Amino acid sequence: MTFDNLCLHPKILKAIDKVGYPKPTQIQQKAIPKIVRGFDIRASAQTGTGKTAAFLLPALHRLMNPSSKPGTGPRVLILAPTRELAMQIAAQTDKYSKTLKRIKTVCIVGGMPYPTQMRQLSRPYEILIATPGRLIDFIGRKKIDFSRIEMLILDEADRMLDMGFLEPVEQIVAATPSSRQTLLFSATLQGSVIKLSERLLSKPMEIKVQQEQKKAHNIKQSLHFADDLPHKNRLLDHILNQEDMGHTIVFTSTKRHADQLARDLREKQHPVAALHGDMNQSKRSRTITQLRKGKIRILVATDVAARGIDVQSITHVINYDLPTNVEDYVHRIGRTGRAGAKGNACSFVSHRDAVMMKKIEEFTGQPVDIVEIAGLEPRLKKPPAKSAKRPHSRRRNGPKRGFKAGEKARKNQGFRGRKRKR
Repeated sequence: MTFDNLCLHPKILKAIDKVGYPKPTQIQQKAIPKIVRGFDIRASAQTGTGKTAAFLLPALHRLMNPSSKPGTGPRVLILAPTRELAMQIAAQTDKYSKTLKRIKTVCIVGGMPYPTQMRQLSRPYEILIATPGRLIDFIGRKKIDFSRIEMLILDEADRMLDMGFLEPVEQIVAATPSSRQTLLFSATLQGSVIKLSERLLSKPMEIKVQQEQKKAHNIKQSLHFADDLPHKNRLLDHILNQEDMGHTIVFTSTKRHADQLARDLREKQHPVAALHGDMNQSKRSRTITQLRKGKIRILVATDVAARGIDVQSITHVINYDLPTNVEDYVHRIGRTGRAGAKGNACSFVSHRDAVMMKKIEEFTGQPVDIVEIAGLEPRLKKPPAKSAKRPHSRRRNGPKRGFKAGEKARKNQGFRGRKRKR
């Protein structure tokens, strides 16, 4: 199948040709025709599947026809969970719409100056890309007219729910016309994501391409058993000093630990910086730019960096702490091995991480190699296997101890334990 088969406007096809896409990915093949026909959809697609183009291209196709409603408000609204992802979507939108007239895009995210964003919102534009928190601020200030909205897109809906954006998302959706077309994209379609889609979408068509992208064949995955934090630090220092180490992201579980680990590595003369949600947008953007330009080689980050960062020079991902769910693991290691390049992902695993590591292997369908470094071997070679539950044993000369028997025994023991009054 080619893009010519997807019912897109000829000008959109020209833009695709200039970008150089040879053929549509599976999510694009399945989603684009349905979106063009006006269906609401909920789609499961992992990072790297081409899902951004899967909703941007039909959105641009829709904008080829002028709006029937006058005004300066957006016709397409795209919600993203993080600033990095929103800015990446905006960059993709500019790339696809470069040759299209009348298509203007505004991106509003937290951490950026309000006056600049207010000036952008005061001019005519068709596409608004936003993070929920900052958009709620502008809704409260009555600076955005949603009456012209024709299409609402929720990207990485699972991540938005994980970050506590359920109430803001529902508040934003309530401000849009009920006649809108709604698209929901998520790494997984289950639990709270399904419930959200049932409330927001009208007779949605479901698309799943998750199985296609589970296996990361171009990423070499490994794990090191670690006894404790000092052992992790020694492993990390040894790995980062290897000659083949290019740009590296080290993932930690907390913002505070990201800052602390970055300071420790800086003291060891590593060119490093931290990246997490407490940093303002200008500092975060500057940090990513420094990584792209090679001014820093190591990024110590929380999961805010797992989605929406596209730096093709990243050769290694190190999970200093394992994530709390398997989808975040996939997104983390997806920061390396971009654009068909080879990548490396290693994880530091304690005995408490055994269950999560098993879930990761089952989800990705790939066993992860166990690696040991001479002189840094763990005391605990493998996580202890869970012992099988033993049946309740019976006393040799007594009844089986159920609840009543146990209660009776405790009473008798208490009685025997008291001194008899004389």
